[in-house]
Amino acid sequence: MTSAPSLSDRGADLSTASVSDALDSLGLPGSLHGIGALHQGRRTVGPVFTVTYEPVDETGGTVGDFLDDVPAGAVILIDNAGRTDCTVWGGIMSETAHERGIAGTVIHGTCRDVAVANTTGYPVWSVSRFMRTGKDRVRVAAVQTAVTIDGVVIHPGDILVADDDGAVVVPAARWDEVADLARHIDRVEEAIVQVVRDGATLAEARARHGYHALQTRKDPS
Repeated sequence: MTSAPSLSDRGADLSTASVSDALDSLGLPGSLHGIGALHQGRRTVGPVFTVTYEPVDETGGTVGDFLDDVPAGAVILIDNAGRTDCTVWGGIMSETAHERGIAGTVIHGTCRDVAVANTTGYPVWSVSRFMRTGKDRVRVAAVQTAVTIDGVVIHPGDILVADDDGAVVVPAARWDEVADLARHIDRVEEAIVQVVRDGATLAEARARHGYHALQTRKDPS
């Protein structure tokens, strides 16, 4: 399998806050509400590999072995419709993903075996944690197709950024634009802090650098 581009190539220095602000400025959705870090202090950036689950019916189905198809450097994005009553990610998957160099897993749903993920250092973000298995409750419905989470349409290969504040997704075609704007926002905010350190009031510093309009949507000219 071909490895995905490295994190340094994808903007590993960017925070979800800056990326979210840049998306707001461009009028783009992308922030995934309700999904948080399983363990603080970890972050990831990479192209999305999507997996969709659905409830099992009389035809059966399994939780799947899609990990065999995920390239190193990708971020797995699992959509289980936000369900919190059964898990779609556990210890075997965390250990396998870690061994294969997968960049992380983000779940619109629930995970378990938290201690295993934390011990291996594998980064996971989810709606919640709950120990009950998804076997015979949900099944893999699709892999590498578009998913919609919290009104955000996400395609395979879009760029996902996740850190202590949550997870945000950027359309692949807009990544360079969003990343450049996010870095500009970071520079402005750093400048504001420096002006305050030099003795200005917060109001003065923000006014000098246009803070209150920084994330306001800019209509194209």
